[in-house]
Amino acid sequence: MTVLPELRARVTVLAGHYGSGKSTVALACAELLRSRFPDGRIALADLDIVNPYFRTADCGDALRKEGIGLIASGFASSNVDVPAMPGDAYRITGDPGLRVVVDVGGDDRGALALGRYAPALLAEGDLDMLGVINACRPLTRTPQDAAGVLREISAACGIPFTGLVNCTNLGRDTDAGTVVSGLAFAEKVAELTSVPVAFSAARRELCGALPDGMRVLPVSRIISHGGIENF
Repeated sequence: MTVLPELRARVTVLAGHYGSGKSTVALACAELLRSRFPDGRIALADLDIVNPYFRTADCGDALRKEGIGLIASGFASSNVDVPAMPGDAYRITGDPGLRVVVDVGGDDRGALALGRYAPALLAEGDLDMLGVINACRPLTRTPQDAAGVLREISAACGIPFTGLVNCTNLGRDTDAGTVVSGLAFAEKVAELTSVPVAFSAARRELCGALPDGMRVLPVSRIISHGGIENF
């Protein structure tokens, strides 16, 4: 039987290269927190101001129906290419009773948006910064490439990574072997960065075929340009 991630921090940040799956992992993390804290306040924050056309912002109505708040730029899902921070982003650091999952833009430029909150987050000390890795993406096909991207992101935002997430996948063609091989890849990245692998993310129906004791975040839905879709 696989084991669920702990997600103990008040603020959980997901960062990684474009297409790594970080938005989908962020959604699954928020859903897991919602199930663990049914009476708590949970929010998903989209700080992707480099590509404001979308990510989690398209999912606002669906998230609110599930009791998950959304913090996103007013320019998301628009054709206005003007990077702008969401007006209520202060809640990430200014609302200690709110558990927040933060989806950061896909490279070091996107991480600059997170950087303005770094001093407050580091001072609070209730933060996990997780690097999402997908070994099947063309620009992170080697552990060295993936490690390099993570170093650039960390340097840009001023926050060190505390864990790695293996999100290696081939979309709907992913099988258990894809996830397991991706974990081996992530462990090599961990050796290069001295950052441990926190967990893997995999479609819920694959979890039964993964090795016993493997820490896995089950994913039932994905974030696409149309919003939230079931696998």
